[in-house]
Amino acid sequence: MKVIILIKSILAILFFLCLLDMPYGYYEFVRFLAFAGFGYLAYKANQVEKSEQVFIYIALALLFQPFYKIALGRELWNIVDVVVGVGLLISIFIKYRK
Repeated sequence: MKVIILIKSILAILFFLCLLDMPYGYYEFVRFLAFAGFGYLAYKANQVEKSEQVFIYIALALLFQPFYKIALGRELWNIVDVVVGVGLLISIFIKYRK
């Protein structure tokens, strides 16, 4: 469980840092880490049979995958980064508040 919290927290921080003016290599690095992180989260969600979470994590892994760039434009990517980052943080607090 702590690994999942750590992955979600790191990804959220990385997405929020994408709002700053960073070198292009940083964005590629974030895409690679997001792809790996969401892939791991999908795997763990599949182990506990949370099919809706598996679908969401696979969709996010495909969105952020580093192999084929999806051109959304800087403004739209900023919105995606904020929405996904906030969603990850909310998922931590909802899941572990119970």
